[in-house]
Amino acid sequence: MLQSAGTVYAGVPVDGGARRRRGPVQQGERSVSQAFLCRILLAAALCVSAVHAEGLKVVYPANETAGDPRFNDLLEILQQALEKTQAEYGPFELKASAAGMTEARYLADLRSPAHEVNVAWTSTSIEKEKQLLPLRIPLRKGILGYRIALIAQDKQALVDRVAGIDDLRKLSFGQGIGWGDVKLYEANGFHVSEAKYESLFAMVALGRFDLFPRGISEVFAEFESHSRANPKLAIEKNLLIYYPWPYYFFFNKQDVELQKRIESGIRRMMADGSYDALFRKYNGKAIEQAELKRRRIIRINNDMLPKETPLNEPALWFDPARY
Repeated sequence: MLQSAGTVYAGVPVDGGARRRRGPVQQGERSVSQAFLCRILLAAALCVSAVHAEGLKVVYPANETAGDPRFNDLLEILQQALEKTQAEYGPFELKASAAGMTEARYLADLRSPAHEVNVAWTSTSIEKEKQLLPLRIPLRKGILGYRIALIAQDKQALVDRVAGIDDLRKLSFGQGIGWGDVKLYEANGFHVSEAKYESLFAMVALGRFDLFPRGISEVFAEFESHSRANPKLAIEKNLLIYYPWPYYFFFNKQDVELQKRIESGIRRMMADGSYDALFRKYNGKAIEQAELKRRRIIRINNDMLPKETPLNEPALWFDPARY
């Protein structure tokens, strides 16, 4: 029997194609269906919430040497720039790459379409700006262009005889593997030895080369952390080497939105004073220790600078005369 006292049954074809009519949905079935639907909707909402909470992944290159503090200021700039743009761009996760990287390695990774790192820092050049996307605000206000050398203690008299750039060319330099400075020094006629960062301190202390030029913001902290292991290491006392050396955040050319976000955040920092505060926090003591006014300056040309370099914006650059 297909029908009974007004009750309709859910149907399938029977008796040569006749279809049973759909019966009423019982209360228990409705409750189960509604509960099942609620569970699906809740799970979907949780997934969306988790994705939203995780936000944009911003991956920077892990230090070549664990615990290296040289780039702490740049990481703090990144953190604050991302925080100041959260309302507009959403949440983020800032983290290091899975493994430590030399500069040459992380720049190669950043150029790759399948890059792990999506923001890095390096000096600029025409070649780099063709391959990568620069953010043309000089980090540390270009202070890295002012160099004080680490030397062996017995080399001070040799350096004191340097009166100009021709004398300076007679000395040998040490630099890290893949550092942008290498090409600049070589283009200006200097002999440069390359080695891993941690090896350079022992090498200069043992006289393997004459000078290991370091940024003002680097040299004193590096001497403090490496002099015990290298008792012949010294900070050169009287010379200041200068070349325009803007250090930028760089991005893969595909990551235009990330570049825009970081630039927006940094410009907000410049407007509210927090960018200057970070500069003083990380560089103020070293600037005082450097005693720049009593050092003789030798200037080196930098023909690698792109024409877009904002040299005509003095607010972006460190000026020793103001300190």
